[in-house]
Amino acid sequence: MGLQIAERWFEFETLTDGIIRIWEPHVIRVAQCNIWHVRGRDRDLLIDTGMGIASLSDAARHLFDKALSAVATHTHYDHVGSLHEFEDRIAHPAEAAKLESRSAKFSMFRKDHAPEAIASLERAGYEIGPTFITALPHADFNMTEFTFPAAPATRLVVEGDWVDLGDRLFEVFHLPGHSPGSIGLWEASTGILFSGDAIYDGPLLDEIPGSDIEVYCNTMTRLAQLPARVVHAGHDPSFDGRRLKELAWDYLKRRS
Repeated sequence: MGLQIAERWFEFETLTDGIIRIWEPHVIRVAQCNIWHVRGRDRDLLIDTGMGIASLSDAARHLFDKALSAVATHTHYDHVGSLHEFEDRIAHPAEAAKLESRSAKFSMFRKDHAPEAIASLERAGYEIGPTFITALPHADFNMTEFTFPAAPATRLVVEGDWVDLGDRLFEVFHLPGHSPGSIGLWEASTGILFSGDAIYDGPLLDEIPGSDIEVYCNTMTRLAQLPARVVHAGHDPSFDGRRLKELAWDYLKRRS
C-alpha cells in the first residue's frame, strides 16, 4: 500500500493552564490518543504517550527540559506506545501486568485483525479503513511487525493518591469501566480533569475485552457529579463541565 512518509509525526497545540496537547495526526481516530504535557515548578507531567510509532521523546525534546512523570491512564495500545521512553512511569495496579513485557506483534492492516473486533469498533461509531495509519513515520517502517516495548511501572497509584509537581497537585481517581485500572487526574484548585478514556466526547468503548458496563455506570454517576471546569480527555476535543454532565447522563440513560 503506497502510504507517503510523514513530514512530522506529532502535532502540538499550546492551551491555557500550562498545558500542551500532543497528538499523532496520521493515526486513525479510534487510536489517535491525546497526549497531555503539563508544566510544573519542580517536575512536569506527561499523561499518556500515544502509539509509539515514532519517538515521542525525540519529537518533544524541546518540552522535556526537567524531571518528568509519565502517567498511563490505562494500558490500551494507543496510550502506552512511548511509555518505555521515560524513566518515571505511573499506572494503576490493575493495569500494571500489561506493562511488564513486550507485546505481541501488532499489524497496521485492518485485514490482520479479527473481523468481530473491527465490527465492534464500527458499531460504536468509528470508521476503520484498510490501515490504522495514513502515513509512514519513515521509509523502513514495518506495518506488520510493530510491537509495544515493555515499560514496567515504577510507581503504582490507587484512588486518593497524589501526583505532585511542586506547585500543582493532582489527585488520582480510579475510573474503571472502559478498562479495569483506568485512572483520571483531578486538580481541584483549577477544576481540571484529565480523564483518559473513562469519558471523552466521542464514541465510548464498553464492549471490548476488560470493559464492564455495570462498573462503567458507577464511574459515570461519579463523573456526572464532579464540579469540573474543563476535561482534557484521552480522545477528541476538550470540553467543559456542562458537557461532562451531558455525556455522563447520556451514557447512563443508554446503559442503565
